[in-house]
Amino acid sequence: MVEKVERGRDDGRRERDRLGAVIWKRIIDGLGEPAGLRQVQVHRLWEDHYRVNVLVGADAASAKVAHSYFLVADGAGHIIASSPEITKQY
Repeated sequence: MVEKVERGRDDGRRERDRLGAVIWKRIIDGLGEPAGLRQVQVHRLWEDHYRVNVLVGADAASAKVAHSYFLVADGAGHIIASSPEITKQY
């Protein structure tokens, strides 16, 4: 029983990681890749709502949030809505 629960948690974590990677790619495809890109953080807020921060900087100490979005994405990672709108910047 415990093994089945842990396996379910691992499956859920893998699915969230996969969706995060898909959303990350869609953000960079829409925005372009900023100079000094350090990280794209994808945080699931609830169900299909996400907060995404695009961090840039020479190193971790100088990293700053260059872009931040609230998103609604479907189960395949397609962005349905974004605030603000994702536009090509780079």
